[in-house]
Amino acid sequence: MTVKIFDTPNVQDFIKTVAGFDQTGGNDRAKKIVHRLVGDLFKLIDDFDVTEEEYWAAVNLLNALGSQTQFGLLSPGLGFDHFLDMRQDAIDAEAKRVGGTPRTIEGPLYVAGAPEAEGFARMDDEETEGETMWLTGQVRDVDGTPIAGAKVEIWHANDKGGYSFFDPSQSEYNLRRTIYTDSKGYYTARSIIPSGYGVPEGAPTDVVLKSLGRHGERPAHIHYFVSAPGHQHLTTQINLAGDPYTFDDFAFATREELVIPAERIDDATEINKRDLDGPFSHVVFDVELSPTDALDLQARHARPRAKENEQDLASQLAGTAKV
Repeated sequence: MTVKIFDTPNVQDFIKTVAGFDQTGGNDRAKKIVHRLVGDLFKLIDDFDVTEEEYWAAVNLLNALGSQTQFGLLSPGLGFDHFLDMRQDAIDAEAKRVGGTPRTIEGPLYVAGAPEAEGFARMDDEETEGETMWLTGQVRDVDGTPIAGAKVEIWHANDKGGYSFFDPSQSEYNLRRTIYTDSKGYYTARSIIPSGYGVPEGAPTDVVLKSLGRHGERPAHIHYFVSAPGHQHLTTQINLAGDPYTFDDFAFATREELVIPAERIDDATEINKRDLDGPFSHVVFDVELSPTDALDLQARHARPRAKENEQDLASQLAGTAKV
């Protein structure tokens, strides 16, 4: 079809009206963003000759994504989460905030308020099945000095790919803990090796990805928030080496420096030293935090999170992390 109306004065004036440019109230930044967004979508409809059937199918898909709360799942799948990380990396580089462990996406499955421990925590409950994992590491600054009392928040899936809180079959805060590093900057957790998982078959996110010829699989991974006063907050995750999707993650979270091996240990002395019943996998992830005096950079950014409220965020921004 040769009909193109986007650049006509009537359409351009209409977009300004839609964005509220002719109204005195509202938010100027919101108006500019909506003007760009609606304008780009109108142009897309014009350029690709989008039919009414295609448009309303897209609206129906958006409704399904919202009703099943899957926008947080589709967001990393379409690269938005990784793009935000790329921008933040560039912002840090411009500000000469260099060094430290690389960031990567948070994902939508964090839950605030996990049980706290000093130095060591067991993350799995007695009903949790899976291969025993001994997870440890040291938190340091960029000069290699250990950071005592750093706050290390860890969460991961079970051996079926499910997360507690979102998976009602698991106990509260299963496989979620907050560990404060010891006097030498070390944290240690006993847990189980998590499984990778995929987007639910036939779900709206799956429909979008399949329309692009893509899968919705994630490799086995472990999420981290790491923070300490005077240092930039780190949001990251490690991928376990050897998973078939380690370098083919639909959420684009893999970074070379964050691929960590799980070493199988069957030596009786090492098993007894940890008071375990049998062989285990040893995973070591050391963390380096970069320095900053800016209080807003010492806390994770605000976003909707399960069980997290404004008071929790205000406490972070006030720099009251445990030392």
